[in-house]
Amino acid sequence: MADQPTASYSASDITVLEGLEAVRKRPGMYIGSTGPAGLHHLVYEVVDNSVDEAMAGFCTRIDVTLLADGGCEVVDNGRGIPVDKHPKFDDLTAAEVVLTVLHAGGKFGGDGYKVSGGLHGVGVSVVNALSSRVEVDIDRTGTRHSMSFIDGGQPSDRLAVSGDAPEGRTGTTVRFWPDGTIFDETIFRAQTLLDRLQMMAFLNRGLEIRFRDLREETGDGPDEDYTIYCYEGGISDFVEHVNASKEALFDAVGYFEAAEEDQEVEVAFQWNTGFNSDGLHSFANGISTGEGGMHEEGFRKSLTNVVNKYCRSRNILKEKDDNLQGEDIREGLTAIISVRLADPQFEGQTKGKLGNVSVRSMVERATNEKLAEWLEENPGEAKLITNKAISAQRARVAARQARDATRRKSALDGAGLPGKLTDCASTNPEECEVYIVEGNSAGGSAKDARDPNTMAILPIRGKILNVERARIDKMLNNTEVLALIQAIGSGFGEEFDVDKLRYHKIVLLCDADVDGAHIRTLLLTFFFRQMREMVERGHVYIAQPPLYSTEVGKSKIYLKDDRLKDEFVAANPKHSNDFARLKGLGEMDASELWETTMDPATRTLLQVSVDQAAIADEIFSTLMGEDVESRKNFIQSNARDVRFLDI
Repeated sequence: MADQPTASYSASDITVLEGLEAVRKRPGMYIGSTGPAGLHHLVYEVVDNSVDEAMAGFCTRIDVTLLADGGCEVVDNGRGIPVDKHPKFDDLTAAEVVLTVLHAGGKFGGDGYKVSGGLHGVGVSVVNALSSRVEVDIDRTGTRHSMSFIDGGQPSDRLAVSGDAPEGRTGTTVRFWPDGTIFDETIFRAQTLLDRLQMMAFLNRGLEIRFRDLREETGDGPDEDYTIYCYEGGISDFVEHVNASKEALFDAVGYFEAAEEDQEVEVAFQWNTGFNSDGLHSFANGISTGEGGMHEEGFRKSLTNVVNKYCRSRNILKEKDDNLQGEDIREGLTAIISVRLADPQFEGQTKGKLGNVSVRSMVERATNEKLAEWLEENPGEAKLITNKAISAQRARVAARQARDATRRKSALDGAGLPGKLTDCASTNPEECEVYIVEGNSAGGSAKDARDPNTMAILPIRGKILNVERARIDKMLNNTEVLALIQAIGSGFGEEFDVDKLRYHKIVLLCDADVDGAHIRTLLLTFFFRQMREMVERGHVYIAQPPLYSTEVGKSKIYLKDDRLKDEFVAANPKHSNDFARLKGLGEMDASELWETTMDPATRTLLQVSVDQAAIADEIFSTLMGEDVESRKNFIQSNARDVRFLDI
């Protein structure tokens, strides 16, 4: 008879994390990560509460300030969080409940908000849980109430009257300081916040959002002037902004709106001369729905039907002609779909997909009626749109023929792999990685350095095609692009299937210099435009080869950038003059490349993510498009933040 276990297992063994303790124990469950994305998510949670007040019609201005001591302050002129006693918590006011109880707020039933963007968020209580200090001022009925918390939500000062509110003012002020024991670092990136705040201003017509940075880290002293976003044109201005670095097909931005009981939709659209068909960006209650959903489905279906019907009625498409495909019509389209509804149902891996079926029907009906009217009323623009769609159709047919010809050579159907790919032994995609390496010399070192069981090597020669400026038929004639498609194995464009990935880590291994950065950007542009879901699912990584090496005793030290070199010199002054700048990956032998860049135990990989597809769309168009002035301005404005730059 087997020995019986002696350890007991009873109710007393079940741990219950009280209050906000669970958030501090598992922060990733609530904000995604403790890296930069999670850090900035704290700001979004507080701002979203203020935006909800704006959507309810009670707030016209939100001020966001990065404080000199590393904190963040968000001020709105809404109604102010209620300060009376909460009926279910005898000893707590409503404001204290909001700050200390998970998922508490005016959005979960009741009449506080009919429409809210925070329904799929986690609430300001999580900000409290993950901050070393939080201060709150609430102005209501001429009185200011204040309270504060320390060390992850422990009350420091209970809610009490602290004085008179400024004359006529109502609203809420929240100041918080992220907890350095929770986050990898607590330095906010101004541009990341500006991008998000600008997007919120676009989505809430007439709402003024102001931002200032009082930190002195730039070396130029604090910037006390506000950057102000306010758009009376709302999402029409958003479309113009996304298309600013592109060549518009026509000047007008189309717009229509419709409302039904408990739900409404706004759509703004404009075509450009580009070749991408992924310029559709959707939002629900101000929340980006990067995975689409019912509102996108309704618009896509109706857009295709309306344009084909228009072409048939004008004899632009003859009886013998095939209908235009959705991708033909969407080539060069930038469109913003914004819906608001009382009870949004979010689903998908990142809660970025809207599941309300009623919204699909509403958007479809609105587009069928309003877009058809717009085409009738704008015949010049309609002609340009249909001509472009027909041209895209011809290119698609040519690309299909090129694809079919390539398949006959057993390239794209999985039966064959590019000859220069050195594959790994494992056939389990979850443990497999492919290193896309710049140059044959570095490719040889990487091949010798790798773990052959899980690491594949694909060397590419030179700079691949800039797909931002090329149609799909030209793309398929590019040897390096074709090798990427073959190796990854999931197809591309409309046919891309993330479940067919041969490797779950696609690692870009380029030199740590300007040319390497350019090649990396070209590769990222290709992945974002042709394999976006692969990027969104977090399968793309950037390797971090060192920029410097130095001898310390009998050991060689590698440092990946100037910041780490400066920190090393500060700690080791006698080693300030014997640094060697590494010229490229090809200079490293296999053992060096493994030790510094490829060994999973010691390497640093940056995971590429796309927080906001509309912002990413604009960045790629700016960096890789035809508008030189826009590219120059972008680089100048982001140069000092380059080590923090996320795509």
